[in-house]
Amino acid sequence: MLRPLWKPSAALAGTLAGALAVAGCSGSDAATTPAFPTWHNTQVNAVSRMAVAAGVVTTTSMRPDGTLETVALGLRDGRRLWAYPATMVGRLPGMGVSTPAIVETSGGQGVVVALDPARKGHWNATLVARDARSGAQKWTRPVHSTFGPQRCGPYVCLSEHTALAKARMVVLDPVTGREVWKLPGISEVEWSDPARVLLLRLSDSPVVESYELKTGKLQWQQPIEQALGPGIDLSGGWAFGGAGDNLVGYIAPYTNPQTKRVSTFGLFSIRIADGTINWIRPSVVRVYPSGNPGYAPVVRPVDRRGAYGGFARLDSESGRVIGQITAAEVPGSGWWLAFPERMDKLGFLQHDAKGSAFDLASGKPVPVEEERSWSFCVTDPKPLPLKGQPPGFYPTAAICEYDLATGKRVSPAGAPPPWFTGSQSGWRLWRDEKGALNAVNDQTATTPGMYG
Repeated sequence: MLRPLWKPSAALAGTLAGALAVAGCSGSDAATTPAFPTWHNTQVNAVSRMAVAAGVVTTTSMRPDGTLETVALGLRDGRRLWAYPATMVGRLPGMGVSTPAIVETSGGQGVVVALDPARKGHWNATLVARDARSGAQKWTRPVHSTFGPQRCGPYVCLSEHTALAKARMVVLDPVTGREVWKLPGISEVEWSDPARVLLLRLSDSPVVESYELKTGKLQWQQPIEQALGPGIDLSGGWAFGGAGDNLVGYIAPYTNPQTKRVSTFGLFSIRIADGTINWIRPSVVRVYPSGNPGYAPVVRPVDRRGAYGGFARLDSESGRVIGQITAAEVPGSGWWLAFPERMDKLGFLQHDAKGSAFDLASGKPVPVEEERSWSFCVTDPKPLPLKGQPPGFYPTAAICEYDLATGKRVSPAGAPPPWFTGSQSGWRLWRDEKGALNAVNDQTATTPGMYG
């Protein structure tokens, strides 16, 4: 997931480009194949990503009064299981609204860990672990400031005291809340399995490090500057995704307001086993919408003068170009990027007008008649009117289906493609533009989506 998740602007479109309303197969708002189980829940206003484990979906929802709540839903039917008030303390707006962490324990049960409003004392919030099905409280931990909890293998990772000089990351047992090990500084989980966790250490010289989960033993470390070169600044955002035995990372450019210099940026791949750099693609920007860096990265090169080139779809395993169009083929202005389900074509959407499309394999233009592709529903949304939070938080973006020949939305639209939704255990989940949650179990292979 890119950090910042998605802070849209007009420039982005052109350059980077309870009782519930729950339905089964016959009643879903998404026009998916009737043979696939589906559901659609309109009684949430999801503003964060979703996390799934132990047959439960959890997300952060915004109430009508602007307050937040942690919500848990059944994965099979979308029915609300429970909800509790939520908050954010110390999280930066560019990171988007924090997602609850959910961990499946050894007994097959799930534990949801999220940030509740403060309960007592001088602390600003309370980290609370709850049974994923019942919502019963298991343990609490007072919090001063944090970017939010994350699942790391069988544990929960939490960067805490993030607003203080004594910031650290702690690894917690999800059942008891016991501190397993800790690490000084601020870190973010980018990948984990039952035995290992890969962390991005946030600092002036950011490093990807691998730790043994049970002991906290450092296994390897790889400075990002070793891959992309000096001059890294994480202020522009970052994103990571697993690709088989590798981790693919993206560092976005950032223009220093004082020096006017652009930081080092690009894509790179690290071998999970030992941290060896597999390949690098410096000086390319990730375009939006597009797939996760570890699944279907689409990029655009930028030269030293800041001029954009064409578009290229990369193979996440090798870093090789598997499809591209040249800069000369890019139309003028006013377009939004759009991709079909298989991402084998690249479309330039013109709203309420005829657009254009190119075959990525050959780079040649293709007819747009009856060509349907997916693009952002909006690229200039309003920030969330969150109560008691700093301004500048946006919900995760939604995508809509368009007819490139007319520039109009397709209605009824199908389910967004796997490169956007991702898939876990055959289920694909997404937030629509109204904040409702949607799901389809079409047995898509497990893959990361645009947001992780």
